[in-house]
Amino acid sequence: MDTPEHTLEWLLDYDGRQHYFASGHFLKFEIRLVAQSDQVPHGIAYSFTFHDPDGTRLLGFDNAHPVPHAGGKFVKAKPDADHWHRTVKDEGRPYAFVSAAQLVDDFFAEVEKLCEAQGISTEVVDDKET
Repeated sequence: MDTPEHTLEWLLDYDGRQHYFASGHFLKFEIRLVAQSDQVPHGIAYSFTFHDPDGTRLLGFDNAHPVPHAGGKFVKAKPDADHWHRTVKDEGRPYAFVSAAQLVDDFFAEVEKLCEAQGISTEVVDDKET
């Protein structure tokens, strides 16, 4: 799977960023290039996470590990590791990686849903790069 160069550069610019909300909640982004494989067919290792003020991950999109197969014994497991964690205790559910831009859109959409449900303002008051 090939990612257009301009999209890849745009995504890599997120690496090391942290965005802080007035509530103390924050977003953290880690992205790097890796060799393409069955587990990472697009060649991008990523972790996009949303944390509470204490640092507990509330939501995350990543491909750090495969997730448990959700289908029956007649449904073939996918080899890729793209997945998302919908809650604090969620072990992960498959995520269909389409493009870098769609990944960012999907992550922010889920953050907005969670913030709206919990009454958290999504106004970013500080940005940091590590």
